[in-house]
Amino acid sequence: MPAAKGIVASLASSSMIRKMFEEGLSLKRQYGAENVFDFSLGNPDVDPPESFFSALEALVKERKSGAHGYMPNAGFPDVREALARKIGAEQGVSLTANDVIMAVGAAGALNVTLKAILNPGDEVVVVRPFFMEYRAYTANHGGKLVEAAAAPDFNLDIDAISAALTAETAAVIINSPNNPTGRVYNAQTQEALAAVLLRHGKNCGRFPYLIADEPYRELVYDGLTAPPVLSVYPHSIVVSSFSKNLSLPGERIGYIAVAPAADDKENLTAALIYATRTLGFVNAPALMQRAVAALTAERAPVEIYAARRQAFMEILDEAGIRCIKPEGAFYIFAKAPDGDDEAFCSLLKKHLILAVPGTAFGAAGYARFAYCVNERVIRASLKAFKAAMSAAD
Repeated sequence: MPAAKGIVASLASSSMIRKMFEEGLSLKRQYGAENVFDFSLGNPDVDPPESFFSALEALVKERKSGAHGYMPNAGFPDVREALARKIGAEQGVSLTANDVIMAVGAAGALNVTLKAILNPGDEVVVVRPFFMEYRAYTANHGGKLVEAAAAPDFNLDIDAISAALTAETAAVIINSPNNPTGRVYNAQTQEALAAVLLRHGKNCGRFPYLIADEPYRELVYDGLTAPPVLSVYPHSIVVSSFSKNLSLPGERIGYIAVAPAADDKENLTAALIYATRTLGFVNAPALMQRAVAALTAERAPVEIYAARRQAFMEILDEAGIRCIKPEGAFYIFAKAPDGDDEAFCSLLKKHLILAVPGTAFGAAGYARFAYCVNERVIRASLKAFKAAMSAAD
């Protein structure tokens, strides 16, 4: 029997990031890992903090009955209470354990959220450029993705988002700090977006959810902070994970937090818990739930990524490649010199540099470089970048 037609159709445009990452593995086998400059995948190379290993060792040695069995689908109550305190402090609201659902990473959290809120044909507005998997996640649950352009500096274009809203709009997804641009949306912009969503809801009788995808919240530079969402818009939901701030992407542990002022919050949280079960997640990993609950005070090694950002920008500048300085996350979104991002990335690959075309994020003419690699690799890439740019002339 053939695979489902919808899946077959999607395979042609499936994750360009993973494709480039897998090509990088092949190039490393062929040329040696030290000669390949792989900036394709946002996979933190910084080890988790030592406190993670200490917490994990203590949990493994524990012989507590039921510690590795089923728990409520939303997660362990004590874990959710610990996360409620952390998230509430970040968001400027008072949360309880009932406002938090543990999830299988931010990706699992997004799928659970969209399953819980979408009716067939509902629309989800995203700001271009955007994390490419939003399209698949929305389609997974019968929704339609609607793209709104960002401002020239990659900030939110409030007018563009407003124009994209319809009576079928179920949600708007924002991602700050942004993947792929590194832009941090400021408080004034998010407040303006909240005002637009409130006005739209009053006019059409349906208030869209504002979903804030925040796995990079703690990776911000130059004294900036990622402003809160839950305290700005009552119908908001935060999804996040510990993949970036604790360097645990493979452990698949994240959460969903619902604004305490959300309409019919009890039904919404019940729907999120139901979706967690029926999508087959059942619950987030038990061991990782307890581990991250002990690490709520830990923070990402921002100074390491800031140094890498500076090194990468120096390399690109010397090679003649232009970009906007990222304010957070660990990506640089650079202009393709001739405007053809796919040709640019193909040229770079010939010089053993791996980047992801901006087309994959809905923004042709750019390339994304992930600088979550050792600074030595970044600095060693200068010769290859210069050679590629000379070949382009």
